[in-house]
Amino acid sequence: MKTMRLAFAALLTPLVLAGQTPPSAALDQEPAGRPGALLARTAEEADAMAQNLPKTLTLETLEQRGTLPPSRFRLRGASPSAAPPPRSPVRQVVSEYSVGPLKDTGSQNLYEFRQVVSVDGQPVQSEESARRALSLGMQSQSDRIRKRMLEEFAKHGLVDVATDYGLILLLFTRRDWNNLQVGLPAGGRIGTDAALVIAWKQLSSTGGELEFHGRRSLHLSLEGRLWIRKSDGLPLRVEAWAEALDGSHRVRDQASVEYVMSSHGFLTPASVLHRHSVDGQLMTENLYRYEPFRMFAADAEIKFTEVPEPAVPGKP
Repeated sequence: MKTMRLAFAALLTPLVLAGQTPPSAALDQEPAGRPGALLARTAEEADAMAQNLPKTLTLETLEQRGTLPPSRFRLRGASPSAAPPPRSPVRQVVSEYSVGPLKDTGSQNLYEFRQVVSVDGQPVQSEESARRALSLGMQSQSDRIRKRMLEEFAKHGLVDVATDYGLILLLFTRRDWNNLQVGLPAGGRIGTDAALVIAWKQLSSTGGELEFHGRRSLHLSLEGRLWIRKSDGLPLRVEAWAEALDGSHRVRDQASVEYVMSSHGFLTPASVLHRHSVDGQLMTENLYRYEPFRMFAADAEIKFTEVPEPAVPGKP
C-alpha cells in the first residue's frame, strides 16, 4: 500500500433520480418526532450553511498523528530480537481556509480550499499572502487549481490527507434526501444537551466518499449518525464512516464533525476528527480545528464584515 493516500469526501452531487418523486413533501408530513420531521430543521440549517459558508474565511489548524514504520537506527549492543516500535510523528499545519464551487465540474457543489500558512510552527508564508493566493484560486473555480492546492498541502510531511469532511452536513439538504435511508431516533447527550441520534445510510456511492489509492480511485457510500439537539432540533454533530477492500487489506475511514452556530446566524464546522485504519489498526488520525468564521465581500478583494461587540450595561 502507498504511504500517501488522498481521501476526498466528495459529498455533494445532486441525487434526484429520473422518474423518482422527491420525498420532501412526504417527509414533511410525518408526525413530530419521526425522522422526516426532524430532518426538516437539519435541511434548513444545511441550506443556510451552503448559501453563506462560501462568503467566509477562517484559519484551520490540522494536527496529524501518523503511524510510520520503525526506525532502522538501533543502539549498539541492543538485542537483535528487540524490535523498535512504530513511530507516531505529530505534524501541525495551519492554513487559510474557505469553501466554494468549481465551475469546470458543471455544478454548484461546494469544496474546501486551503493555503498553508505554517508547518510545525515554522512560517511558510504570511497570512496576507496565503489569503491572496486562496482568493485567486477560488476565483478561478477550477478543479485543476484545487487539486494543485491539495498536492501542495500534502507535501508538508503529511502521510494522509482527508478533505471536505467539514461540509458533510450538506448531505442533509433536501435535494439529497432521495439518497438517504434514515432510522428511528434514539436518545443521547452531547455535553449537557439532551440529543436525538438518527442513523443514516447512503443508498448509492454517488455523492459519497472518493478515495485515491495510488492511481486507483474508489467511490464509497457513507453511513453514520446525525446528532440533533432535542430541545430545538439543531444539528450539532455528524458521524460518518466507510469501509472497502484494498487488495487483501480492509480499509476504514471514519469521521466525527462538530458544528456550532456562528455569530452570523448559520452553522459552521468547529472541528473534524478523522481516523484512517487498515485491518483494524489505526494508521492516521487527523484533527482539524477552525477559528470563528469571518465574512467577506464577494469581489476580488477580500473584505471582512466584523460583527459588533455586544453592548455592556454601564460601559460607554
